[in-house]
Amino acid sequence: MNAALNSGLYERLQEMELIEAHVLAEAFSQAEESSSFLGASLLQNELISENTLGYIVGDVFHLPYVNLREVSIDTKAMQRLPRAVAVAQQALVFAEDEETIKLAGSNVEYDELVSFLEKKTGKTVKVFFTFSGPLQQSYTLYDENISEVFTDMLSVYAEKATGENSDPPVIKIVDLIFQHAYSKNASDIHIEPKDDGTTLLRFRVDGIMHDVVELPAFLTPLIVMRIKIMALLRTDEHQEAQDGKISYEVDAETLDIRVSIVPVVNGEKVVLRLLSERSRKFSLRDLGLSEAGLKKVQAAYKNPHGMILATGPTGSGKTTTLYSVLKELNSRSVNIMTIEDPVEYEIENVNQMQVTHTGDVTFASGLRSIVRQDPNIILVGEIRDEETADIAINAAMTGHLVLSTLHTNDAVTAFPRLIDMGVEPYLVSSTVNVVIAQRLLRKICTSCRVSRTVQTEELKVLDPRYTPLLQGRTMYVGKGCPVCGHSGYRGRVGVFEVLVMNDDLRAAIADKHDASYLHTLAVKSGMKTMMQDGVEKVAQGITSLEEVIRVLHD
Repeated sequence: MNAALNSGLYERLQEMELIEAHVLAEAFSQAEESSSFLGASLLQNELISENTLGYIVGDVFHLPYVNLREVSIDTKAMQRLPRAVAVAQQALVFAEDEETIKLAGSNVEYDELVSFLEKKTGKTVKVFFTFSGPLQQSYTLYDENISEVFTDMLSVYAEKATGENSDPPVIKIVDLIFQHAYSKNASDIHIEPKDDGTTLLRFRVDGIMHDVVELPAFLTPLIVMRIKIMALLRTDEHQEAQDGKISYEVDAETLDIRVSIVPVVNGEKVVLRLLSERSRKFSLRDLGLSEAGLKKVQAAYKNPHGMILATGPTGSGKTTTLYSVLKELNSRSVNIMTIEDPVEYEIENVNQMQVTHTGDVTFASGLRSIVRQDPNIILVGEIRDEETADIAINAAMTGHLVLSTLHTNDAVTAFPRLIDMGVEPYLVSSTVNVVIAQRLLRKICTSCRVSRTVQTEELKVLDPRYTPLLQGRTMYVGKGCPVCGHSGYRGRVGVFEVLVMNDDLRAAIADKHDASYLHTLAVKSGMKTMMQDGVEKVAQGITSLEEVIRVLHD
């Protein structure tokens, strides 16, 4: 099917002129040689969005397209097809009304399935095309109640009903934890021992912690042991912290799982950070930068030397932003080197070093070595101390483009922070090209988004400068649905301050003016504050006012 589909897709894309002709021709040629799907290559190289590709492929098949990640799936309608049948047929009933059943699938030949459903229900079946990834993810809705699934598995464990060739239940239980976390778009898994001997399983989804299920005491050490084995950690060590890494296959995707185990009063606490290929595919445009902010960042990274700083607290997306810049800069014509703690994603053609916990490689020592490796572009995971700051600033002054992060609350505070580390003010003002301050806000779920009118009382919590942006406007909220786990939110978006260095700021930094004065100058020169960016995203229906206040209100 790939050959016919590729030809049809190639012809449509040629007609639409969405991709440069020579780039499209090369991708088509490679897909034909490898007998692979042309669309997969286009998505991987970020030449087209998933939704645009879906609509075009659907058009080739003469089917409407649906993205199952963006619709509210009727879990009752799903039961029209047992899970085993749905998986075998690569299809899913996602909606139903009095006259019609809506069936989504990643194949094109569903005549027998359509006939079966129509005879069974007496309704018309409408078939939609969808991609395999969202389809696989949707199957987890069959097991919406993870507590029930655990209860079933634990009963099997209690009966010791394991055959010689079957996996031990603890392996299946750990697999279930990983798969369920992945299906819920969790960024972190927490396994926390409690006073009564039980253990609480929690997921962090879109920055918010959620209790998932309570695990019985006898199971906890087995789960911790299994994770230690997978991460190649010492299974006999229970009194010291251990860090490791697991590569785990789920839905034809490789998850990089960072493992942290620390001893606590009641046992050992495990935190797992899930880094998926979905997270790696962000481009700068996907992060939430405004058009004006994007142009400022692009102008900064096109400069062959100087420094780009991303600032914000832990978990605000700083590393993702810098990785997105690296993706734009990555080519065979430059030497890119990084020093990170730890290396979150491996990037092709980029030489990445990792800080060691023994102290043999620190940010400062690693950076000193990198400077001797003839780099064009250097990424320093974080400027933490005076020595690292000094080397990074000097590298930026001597013909290198340096990218790094700082823990500061806003953009202008980056300058006093560097000066406090012992960097001379004139060096700060002459090397820093741009500072990007950021936070992450939850996005309103598009599957259950509803509008409402802004109430005057609500706007009193805002600075008067920003109330006109929402006065008399329609706002949106998420009602809650199975797609978003009934939270009303799904996914996150960045809010940014992009501060570009200019002559007024250089003079103020050299004179050691405080952050308040620098902030006034920056806004006067056109910097949009994070609060303004957030309020604008409320007006655009991307997030809610409550979420902006929760994350940004002092």
